Amino acid sequence: MAKNDILGESLWDAYSNKVTTLMNNPQHQGEITEDEAASRGNKLIVADFGAESCGDAVRLYWEIDPKDDKIVNSKFKSFGCGTAIASSDVMTELCIGKTVQEAVKITNIDVEMALRDTPDVPAVPPQKMHCSVMAYDVIKKAAGLYLGVDSESFEEEIIVCECARVSLATLQEVIKLNDLTTVEQITDYTKAGGFCKSCIKPGGHEDREYYLVDILADTRKEMDEEKMKAAAESGMGGDFEAMTLVQKIKAIDAAIDESVRQFLVMDGGNMEVIDVKDADDNIDVYIRYLGACNGCSSSTTGTLYAIESTLKEKLSSKIRVLPI
Repeated sequence: MAKNDILGESLWDAYSNKVTTLMNNPQHQGEITEDEAASRGNKLIVADFGAESCGDAVRLYWEIDPKDDKIVNSKFKSFGCGTAIASSDVMTELCIGKTVQEAVKITNIDVEMALRDTPDVPAVPPQKMHCSVMAYDVIKKAAGLYLGVDSESFEEEIIVCECARVSLATLQEVIKLNDLTTVEQITDYTKAGGFCKSCIKPGGHEDREYYLVDILADTRKEMDEEKMKAAAESGMGGDFEAMTLVQKIKAIDAAIDESVRQFLVMDGGNMEVIDVKDADDNIDVYIRYLGACNGCSSSTTGTLYAIESTLKEKLSSKIRVLPI
């Protein structure tokens, strides 16, 4: 069957040649019986896994030499789309010759990479990445059955994006280190959310425990709290008017970060503190607008009022904000 007959002309370039070849001609499809394995002195493990999001399922057969836990033969049956067949076939091939302990380290990324024609071009379109995830999950299931443990025990970290194998801890660290403010930036830095997209926000093809939008919001909140704490330790918790210039600027930045900056960034803008000067009965805070805020009509009305009100409430009623 021709490639475009399987997938449709519009999807011609979305799949690697290796994927479409294995759709038609898988090398390891079939089954191994208990009697066959026993006749060779080996143990048979049969694991089933189904993906609720798409209805696909795979059955994995491992023939294992109990003397060294090595997988001497492996077959699969796939109940699903052509991509699931191709992914399962490569997954099965990757298992052969490895010990069970080595095989469980095979990830969906390994499967997808093995399906590529060239290293830098994805083998399948984003919405089909879950097929390689299914292959990864059935390996864990088989290893758990052989070793007598829960398959989830092989997962050492909380994985948020299964397609790209990105953990919760990695996402939090990348957001903090690079001061990320959007989900698009998270995807650029980590690839999380770049494939099936179900981890970005609720409403995707499968429910998730963690979503990028919530992780970003929670991490940004934590970052703001840390800044406020640092500012308090440097003097913000005391008398603002008695602070040094550096302490005043830190306190102002912390207050802005906590209550205002996120709204400026959402509209494509930002601001920075240029100087702080005592002027008779006022404390003048000189700021400069950045991005979309620069030249915006609201920068001298609503936005300016919001910034000044925040600083008056949190730091001193004498503050006067002056844009330059």
